[in-house]
Amino acid sequence: MKILNNKIYALITSAVLMAGCSNYLDIVPDNVATIESAFSLRSTAERYLFTCYSWLPSHMNLTSDPAMMGGGELTSLYPQNTISGFRYARGEQNATSPLLNFWSGSGSLYRGIRDCNIFLDNIHKVHDINSQERERWVAEVKFLKAYYHFYLLRLYGPIPLIKESLPISAGILDVRVFRDPIDDCFDYVVQLLDEAIMDLPEMIIDENFEAGRITKPIAMAIKAKVLVTSASPFFNGNLDYQDMIDKRGIALFNTEYNHEKWKYAMDACKEAIDICHKNGIQLYEFEPKAGEEVSESIRYQMNVRNSVCERWNVESIWSDPNNEVNQAGLTPRSWNPDLLNTNTTGRYAPGIAFVELFYTQNGLPIKEDKTWDYDSRYEIKAASSEDRYHIEPAYKTAKLNFNRENRFYASIGFDGGKWYGQGKFKDSDMWTIKGKLGQHTGISIQTNYSPTGYWPKKLINYRNVFTSTTAASHSVVWYPVPVMRLADLYLLYAESVNEYLGPNDEGYNYINKVRMRSGVPSVQDAWSQFAKTPSKYTEKEGLRAIIQQERQIELAFEAQRFYDIRRWKIALDILNEPIMGWSVNQVAETDYYRLNTVFEPHFEKKHLLEPIQFSDVLVNNNLLQNLGW
Repeated sequence: MKILNNKIYALITSAVLMAGCSNYLDIVPDNVATIESAFSLRSTAERYLFTCYSWLPSHMNLTSDPAMMGGGELTSLYPQNTISGFRYARGEQNATSPLLNFWSGSGSLYRGIRDCNIFLDNIHKVHDINSQERERWVAEVKFLKAYYHFYLLRLYGPIPLIKESLPISAGILDVRVFRDPIDDCFDYVVQLLDEAIMDLPEMIIDENFEAGRITKPIAMAIKAKVLVTSASPFFNGNLDYQDMIDKRGIALFNTEYNHEKWKYAMDACKEAIDICHKNGIQLYEFEPKAGEEVSESIRYQMNVRNSVCERWNVESIWSDPNNEVNQAGLTPRSWNPDLLNTNTTGRYAPGIAFVELFYTQNGLPIKEDKTWDYDSRYEIKAASSEDRYHIEPAYKTAKLNFNRENRFYASIGFDGGKWYGQGKFKDSDMWTIKGKLGQHTGISIQTNYSPTGYWPKKLINYRNVFTSTTAASHSVVWYPVPVMRLADLYLLYAESVNEYLGPNDEGYNYINKVRMRSGVPSVQDAWSQFAKTPSKYTEKEGLRAIIQQERQIELAFEAQRFYDIRRWKIALDILNEPIMGWSVNQVAETDYYRLNTVFEPHFEKKHLLEPIQFSDVLVNNNLLQNLGW
């Protein structure tokens, strides 16, 4: 799936200027004269359509996507780095001037919902458009309206549903809306998606002009994710929010678990998988280009790296139409000992707790594998020739970095680790990361370096390359970020199957499709042969934990963990773990490989839902503030 092309970007740029300000939650249009002009012709109405698209949040953006740094996957240098995404991850959220505020202000998604409502109210006025195209446009906007509501409810919980615009004559009492109960929110989102699905095309025909437009597989996959979210513990019988009762006496959270929600989710996931398969969406497999030589291990690694970084690849169900990235900020200052690039920072890093999530080479958690020396994992070991595709032979690094699964080596850069690509495309001649003080990937300036000694390799396109020491020397490949890819959908399906039916072959099958694409043994083989508790995968609770770890590994750094750990109700435990790294200011191995606390997070129950800005609650006293704020 390709992103919106340059023509559509230009239309968005011009069209967004047509959107005016409005009253609370942008439900009363105040630019009526402009609206009449916008829907006088097909060409101007099309511009308004792309205005509706323009409100899509910047997914996987380090600065503006709370899920990018707020899920415990990445940390950075403090106080050198004060971007909103990092401040958010440090627990600096507040209700006076909320960080990454999607509720109100210039970034409010209610403004996007308002534009969607205006479009739906007026598209019938356009005469030089055929009915089939009109129905398709309406379906796209209904999807966008549903997605904006879904984005908000995952962050804030119960939200006001803005089903239609109020007339220009609406009084102040009309716009002082209440928050709707959480089940009503999910039901409305699904209703909009169902209405959209009927009239969306199954695939884009003219990619030169329409790449990035919403299709039926996109809408059905997002519907599946919505229903899995609705069925999950945070939103399904959550007693922690039983006191969220508004001034009408209406409870905003349900407190009674509904097992049938998992049936709806399971069926929606399978329907989405089927239509994806029908339209050629499949798990990505790397095909080397001319001059590229890869071992089986490197090929497995590239299956994972390029499922994200390969532009418009076959696994992408939905790539962000407004957001292309090159993730230069994640890139180490150098792979090459002869070149130090000045255009990258390399200061966004996974901590050791996240690094330890990845499996052993046997496909098991490192603490579960009876063949893996868990207790000695922080000791130092020299690599042998057998490790050459992962670690520089004879190089000394932590035992933690040895004998791990391919997704570990695909996703994580580390001191002594091999790095395929970046100008070297033969597996016999790869770069080696050397991250100790004084080495080429280590600290060069005190504002740009990895604070943990690890780097998020997965998000860096393997064809990015440094060509000289000047800032302009970083040749990069931009790619649209995947909002949802097929592996995500497979694991949602496996999760819903397990939750509704318990462990069975259907669930195992879809977990194993994801694992085996990366050369990881099947769940059954891994646990029955190498696990300390070999029967864990046969029990519902055990398989639940396996699936949760599987999602965190497969979707690492893709802004999914943030939402997953919240809906599973495990975020309080995970996000209060100290962020640990190596002692990166050291030269000798024995000094470098000592654990160092980067910072101690303080994640509270109130952080599970975002605050509504104080001023908004004052303006509209019908709004109930989220607990703790």
